[in-house]
Amino acid sequence: QVRLVESGGGSVQAGGSLRLSCTASGRTFSTYFMGWFRQAPGKEREFVASIRWSDSSTYYTDSVKGRFTISSDNAKTTVNLQMNSLKPEDTAVYFCAVHGGVKYDSWGQGTQVTVSS
Repeated sequence: QVRLVESGGGSVQAGGSLRLSCTASGRTFSTYFMGWFRQAPGKEREFVASIRWSDSSTYYTDSVKGRFTISSDNAKTTVNLQMNSLKPEDTAVYFCAVHGGVKYDSWGQGTQVTVSS
């Protein structure tokens, strides 16, 4: 069991920046990826970005490439999502998740990001 706690959400105007953090505790040794997902009102949850623990390779959905950066600390207990040039369509609840080898099976409680035009 991995426990995830997100922080850093908030409200910002279009073009602004926010930094989300997610701290993991528990059985983190079985982590393959840590990722960020988001869910906007009335929409399905979608993948945003992930980082592979073994070599720190990163992956992004096309809509955030060049604007968002995922990173982790050396201890691999915290993953961050730096979000720049935010757009109103980035408004969503953002969730941190851990991929344990088969699927993303541990999720945080979510943090709200609101971008106003």
